[in-house]
Amino acid sequence: MAEDYLTEDEELERIKRIIAGNWVWVAAGVVLGAILVFGYRYYDSHQNERGLRAAAQFDDMTEAVQANEIGKARQIAAALIRDFPASPYADQAQLVLAKLSVDAAKPADAVGPLTEVMNQSKDSELRHVARLRLARVLIDEGKPDDAIGILGGDTPGAFAGLYHAVRGDAFYAKKDTKDALTEYRAALEGGSGGADAALLQLKIADLGASPLAAAPTVMLQGASLPSTNKAKP
Repeated sequence: MAEDYLTEDEELERIKRIIAGNWVWVAAGVVLGAILVFGYRYYDSHQNERGLRAAAQFDDMTEAVQANEIGKARQIAAALIRDFPASPYADQAQLVLAKLSVDAAKPADAVGPLTEVMNQSKDSELRHVARLRLARVLIDEGKPDDAIGILGGDTPGAFAGLYHAVRGDAFYAKKDTKDALTEYRAALEGGSGGADAALLQLKIADLGASPLAAAPTVMLQGASLPSTNKAKP
C-alpha cells in the first residue's frame, strides 16, 4: 500500500487530515470518556457518603434505644427507612420498630415491619429472623394457625431448631400436644439450632413426656457417641 512508503512528515500530515475530517467524533469520544470517568467517581463517592450517613443515623438510633428515648428512636428509624430503603440499615430499623412495638405491648404494630423484612430484605438470615419473630407475634396475638402458615413446613439449615421450636409453641397454643411434642423433640434432636435446649426440655416435661437425653457436645478420644434414646410420651 502507498501508505507504507510515506515519510514521517507525510504520515503526520495524513493523520492531521483524518482528525480534521472527523474532529466531531474524536471530540465526542473524548468528552464521553471524561463523563464516564467523572460519573463513576461521583457515583462511588456519593454511595460512600450515603453509607456513612446511614451508619451515623443507625448509631444515633441505637443510642436513643439504649437511653430509652423511644420517640427519638422511632423518628430516626423512620428516617433511615425513608432515606436509605436499599440499605441493610433500613432492615435493622424495621426490626427495631417491631421490637419497640412489642415492648410497648402493641404487638399488632410489629406485624408490618417484620413482614417487610421477611419479604424484602436482601439478607437471607434477616429474612429468617423476621419470619420467626413474626410467627411469635402471631402466636401471642392468638393466631397460631397464621404462625404455622408463616413458618411453612421447611426446616432451613442453621435455623431448623428455631423453626421447630416456634412451630411447637404454635401447636401448644392450639392445644395440639402431640404435634407440639414432635416439634420440640425435633428441635432438640437437631442440636436445637439456636433454640434454648434447657427450655425445650422443660416444655417436653410439661407435656407429660420424658425429656430427651442431652447429646454430648465433646467427643472423647477413642470413644464413640452413644445413640439418642427417643422417649415415648
